[in-house]
Amino acid sequence: QVQLVESGGGLVQAGGSLRLSCVASGIIFSISSMGWYRQAPGKERELVAGITSDGRLNYAESVKGRFTISRDNAKKTVYLQMNSLKPEDTAVYYCRADSALHGRYWGQGTQVTVSS
Repeated sequence: QVQLVESGGGLVQAGGSLRLSCVASGIIFSISSMGWYRQAPGKERELVAGITSDGRLNYAESVKGRFTISRDNAKKTVYLQMNSLKPEDTAVYYCRADSALHGRYWGQGTQVTVSS
């Protein structure tokens, strides 16, 4: 059974930081591309940051220079370090795993709320 379990969300003031974690089980993590997405109320889910199995990174323009994605294959965990948070970063953040072997899976999401 595949599971992606996010943690680390919460309430923070503008300018603050949070680190999200997503622990995977039931997949071969090292061959999976991992991504963080977010969905704000009334908006579509959007890519925040992605990291491929060989370490290539991509970021949404809105978070470049503020957010950093990383992965620890030994711990089957992907992280999202979020600095200089803004109220517009408020959303539910989801972890996603993709691989040709396993297909696509989503986590259940973690709420991030940034107060002004």
